[in-house]
Amino acid sequence: MIFNSLQFIVFFAIVVLLYFQLPHRVRWKLLLAASCYFYMVFLPVYIFILGFTIVVDYFIAQKIENSTKHIKKMLLSASLIANLGVLFLFKYYNFFSSNLTEFLQAWGQNIHFPQLSILLPIGLSFHTFQAMGYTVEVYRGNQKAERNFGIFALYVMFFPQLVAGPIERPQNLLPQFRIPKIYDFEKLKSGLLLLTFGLFKKVVIADRLAVMVDFGYSNIENLSGASLLLAVFFYAFQIYCDFSGYSDIAVGSARILGFELMENFRAPYFSQSIAEFWRRWHISLSTWFRDYLYVPLGGNQLTTGRRNANILIVFLLSGFWHGANWTFLVWGGLHGFFYISEKITQKMFQRLNFTNHKSVFLKYFKIICTFCLVTFAWIFFRAENLHQAFEIIKKIAAVGAYSGVSLQLQPNEIYFSLFLVVFLLLKEKYLPYFFSKNTAAFWVQWIGLLLACYLFGVFNQKQFIYFQF
Repeated sequence: MIFNSLQFIVFFAIVVLLYFQLPHRVRWKLLLAASCYFYMVFLPVYIFILGFTIVVDYFIAQKIENSTKHIKKMLLSASLIANLGVLFLFKYYNFFSSNLTEFLQAWGQNIHFPQLSILLPIGLSFHTFQAMGYTVEVYRGNQKAERNFGIFALYVMFFPQLVAGPIERPQNLLPQFRIPKIYDFEKLKSGLLLLTFGLFKKVVIADRLAVMVDFGYSNIENLSGASLLLAVFFYAFQIYCDFSGYSDIAVGSARILGFELMENFRAPYFSQSIAEFWRRWHISLSTWFRDYLYVPLGGNQLTTGRRNANILIVFLLSGFWHGANWTFLVWGGLHGFFYISEKITQKMFQRLNFTNHKSVFLKYFKIICTFCLVTFAWIFFRAENLHQAFEIIKKIAAVGAYSGVSLQLQPNEIYFSLFLVVFLLLKEKYLPYFFSKNTAAFWVQWIGLLLACYLFGVFNQKQFIYFQF
């Protein structure tokens, strides 16, 4: 069940109506049942995989809470192995087996490792990381082990953010299941506006841009460098509107029910540096890697060389988290390289007193440079393989490759898409939050968004990009 479908609208409306009619003591049961149904719509059998990790982490966390330091480490290791083992089996085994087979054959060893014909469970990386975060917080003593199995299962499976985040921390989400919720019209207005704007970003912007992006990436040989450059530019906004649109719908849906999820995006394309970009982009994942990988590796308390090595490790693993493909490793490595290079040049500019200049020109120059670096890296993220990525770069960089633009669409469609990109940027710059206190203004904004979705939306029920992760 995807958010941009009539099925979800009906499902969510029923859940909300039942939720506020039921007494508080049984509401979590409704949410758990709804979450199970929501996940099983994709592929019912995979609920057992999710159930396995829930059972393991539920019991191990309770053991951790009452064990000695040495036993705690062993139990934490067992939990991480179980979670990462499931992730490896479904997401990474075929990648490693095929690459190992090729490596051995290159050295004359005729050994074939079998490939598994299994589908990747929807959102596996997201709920695996959320469950691991819970176990680590219990181990660190920052979170009490949850004794109610159903509520813990709901924490892992909460349907608004089950498939593509935000990756919630137990300290934020678990207590909210125990707090009685009352119907709040202000939260309803705020949640509906956020949910509908997320839908707008998905069906009006992301799915419209996807038509041109998909055509560009599947017809590299036949397109000019200018056409490919436009496809690359549009992909930067497609993936942003697709993923942040999902997050908006998730946060908005949860808010209607009375829950507050963490902010996952904060106008990332206005970042003036790669470091700032990662404070604004997929915040729940970047902070997860910071807290559970970078800090345990030593954080900022190490020498510059060790710190830079750890930064590169974190970015490489962040790239690999997204998928079992060399393209994702290169994407993560590029961001690691950009981040480290930025830190080095920043120190040089500080010595020259260059960073004290705060002109508007310098600000937007830095924003444009950061956007160009991020967009360049997106080429590897979107490409099916490294060969395709390098072909796109080669054609874009070729002299005389800008004879014309053609993405098999009418010019008016391209102009309208560019208008939507500008509209999005202006909205994020000057109106980061909708105003919902005034009820009349709420109805105008909400109905306007619904009409825009109806009139300009691309209703092909295209899956959200991050469902594959």
